[in-house]
Amino acid sequence: MGGLEGSSETHHRLGATRREGERVTPLELFFDLVFVLALTQCTALMSHNQTWSGLAQGLLVLGVVWWAWVGYAWLTSVIDPEEGVVRLVIFAAMAAMLIVSLSIQEAFGNLALTFAFGIGFYRTAHIVLFMLAGADDKDLRRSVVGLAISTAVAVSLLVIASFFDGFAQGALWALAIFLDMAGPYFFGADGWKLVPGHFAERHGLILIIALGESIVAIGVGASGALDLGIGAAAVLGIFLAAALWWAYFDVVALISARRLGEAEVGRAQNELARDSYSYIHLLMIAGIVLIALGMKVTIGHFDEHLHYEPAFALLGGTALFLIGLVAFRYRQTKTVNRRRLGMAIVLLFLIPVAVAVPALLTLAVAVVLIWAMIYGDHRQYGSGREELRREASAAHT
Repeated sequence: MGGLEGSSETHHRLGATRREGERVTPLELFFDLVFVLALTQCTALMSHNQTWSGLAQGLLVLGVVWWAWVGYAWLTSVIDPEEGVVRLVIFAAMAAMLIVSLSIQEAFGNLALTFAFGIGFYRTAHIVLFMLAGADDKDLRRSVVGLAISTAVAVSLLVIASFFDGFAQGALWALAIFLDMAGPYFFGADGWKLVPGHFAERHGLILIIALGESIVAIGVGASGALDLGIGAAAVLGIFLAAALWWAYFDVVALISARRLGEAEVGRAQNELARDSYSYIHLLMIAGIVLIALGMKVTIGHFDEHLHYEPAFALLGGTALFLIGLVAFRYRQTKTVNRRRLGMAIVLLFLIPVAVAVPALLTLAVAVVLIWAMIYGDHRQYGSGREELRREASAAHT
């Protein structure tokens, strides 16, 4: 009887059960640590090749790695990551992502095939766990089969791309990312299972991890040195990261999580989660990675003029983050935050100015503008802001 009971419990824990009320588990946070390294390596790839092609390569790698991570965010809304067998597969996937991360700086060179095989293993483990989760759910199993097809196509294109270089290689990467991310549109969103609070929290935590990477870039850029200029740039960098945190977590994250929870369960909720979190959050993560590059260069050359590429990374990355916030709100409410959109446009127009003034001044102007925007948002919400936060926090709890 004990053996039968254990078998039944294991089957239940591997079944497609919804995780209502569950928070992100310690194992999921541990799992995300390899994503920290991947983000760091994306920044390093662009830092070592500060050209437009280098920036494009870094963003392409980020796209592949992000979509691989997103799959596990959906997975852990279905399957219990703390179950013994699942733990082992998760650890194996972490090992694969570690190899992927270590090969990122040569993902368009000597380690292109290693990168492709590493992503292939990581994604295969994800598909296997999802098939276990959908053993008794034909709708979920049908969706997973569609995901497996788009995954196989994308990984195959990455393998083929490893035998090319230059524009052809980049084009194959772009095609792989497009077809992979378009898979949910081709195969529909009806069969997926979702725990709204868990899903929203998972993406909020990964955004914090990305912000942490921008702070790490400050230390890397300083290279162990510290003087008045480096110290000033470092402090400004912290205030820029804090402003981005505020812009997302003060109200947006709480209200968006509540809206996701209130959406009609099934296709409507799944599509909202897919668009708002799986797709649009990539814009914000990409913006933060670009900012990390800009910060790294600014810290190391605070009294020099930025070239166009790092200037675009710093100001354009901040603008991209704001555009992501605008798109996030529009997808959920069909309204546009004009203040944030306007600020993104202003930052983009400042890029030509940034190449003619010291990097420290460019960073200072960006920080002042972003905090002025936040002050405007704060005043606009007024006394209703605290009520919104209390309501959203209560709903989340």
